[in-house]
Amino acid sequence: MQSTVRRIRHTIPAALAALALTTALTAAAAPSTATPAPSAAMPGDMPGDMPGDIVSAQPTRFMPNPLVLTSTKAWKILYRSTTATGAPTTVSGTVLVPNDGRTGQRPLVTYAVGTVGLADSCAPSRGFATGTTAEGSLIWQALLRGWAVAVTDYEGLGTPGTHTYTVGRAEGQAVLDAARAAERLPGTGLNADSPVGIMGYSQGGQASSWAAELHDSYAPDLNVKGTATGGVPADLLKVADFNNGGVGAGLILAAAVGHDAAYPELDLAKYLNDRGRSTVNTVKTQCIAIDALAGLFQRIDQVTVSNPLYHPDWQRLLRADTLGTHAPDAPVFLYHGSLDELIPYAVGQQLRTDWCAKGTDVQWQSLPLAHITGAIAGSPLAMTWLSARFANHPTTPNC
Repeated sequence: MQSTVRRIRHTIPAALAALALTTALTAAAAPSTATPAPSAAMPGDMPGDMPGDIVSAQPTRFMPNPLVLTSTKAWKILYRSTTATGAPTTVSGTVLVPNDGRTGQRPLVTYAVGTVGLADSCAPSRGFATGTTAEGSLIWQALLRGWAVAVTDYEGLGTPGTHTYTVGRAEGQAVLDAARAAERLPGTGLNADSPVGIMGYSQGGQASSWAAELHDSYAPDLNVKGTATGGVPADLLKVADFNNGGVGAGLILAAAVGHDAAYPELDLAKYLNDRGRSTVNTVKTQCIAIDALAGLFQRIDQVTVSNPLYHPDWQRLLRADTLGTHAPDAPVFLYHGSLDELIPYAVGQQLRTDWCAKGTDVQWQSLPLAHITGAIAGSPLAMTWLSARFANHPTTPNC
């Protein structure tokens, strides 16, 4: 009991700090009269049927925060991807290219954001124009290095349907197809030979790790040089157990909603009580700050008539999201905070062990930090590592 109290006392400040940051950025955002940066080509509708094909693209703008408007060339895109069950789907996202006068080949980073929420208004592409996308400042650091960046909104986030939150295969495919779309988009200067890096943290860590594992089978045409991934929820059942009744309890329901969207046969509704239905409605219609508050300290048995995690069909599909079962075919930089209050440190360590056992080139970095601070401190380390991969420098694995 005392250890639980200590963990709660430790996690509350970090969680509230994250919520405060999100709220402050949203409140500070003000409409801007600035026009989108000019681009070499402004494609309209370009229907295609293959994963990564562009459906449509329109110019937009990129602000890393509400106070800074950059001259980055930016497009909001719709592109083809694939669901977790293999069906074709359309996903939205953003392609960003530094307007730095550079000619010739430049690296491309396909960037997977962490949890933003399930409502369409939470999509990263919605916030770039006003500087309210939470990881905008981190993405800006990649642009300042001269890299192009593709940012997926993920399936069902900003497009019809419910976001398939934490469904690993769907996320990983969306990340890879965002890179394909960026290479096929006129005016970016990118092509099929462009060196590609994959990057993400938290939910983005799950998505980028899945992209790394899927690359050789799903998108071998991409010239992937490496994946930098952190705070990875590599085992959703362990993550759910860790967060049950804690500050991350709302994320458990969000993950249940995401899996129910990907696999309707799970029929989440039959497991919910009145309190659960109310909380799920909030989770579906709000962004992360409100979602976290709505589920704060709730236990699964308080919102259900029967815990779905005890049922074989739920366990089977959640276990299908477990990472570490296939070796990425390019090097990996894997980092995790030893004080992470949302994703157990042991889950990150296990992913390292599993990948190393399969012969993956892994550089592991432990950080004496919590979840949000780990994301901030780990980002420059991850980009420095990716920079070395783009320069074809030797790796330094530490399995």
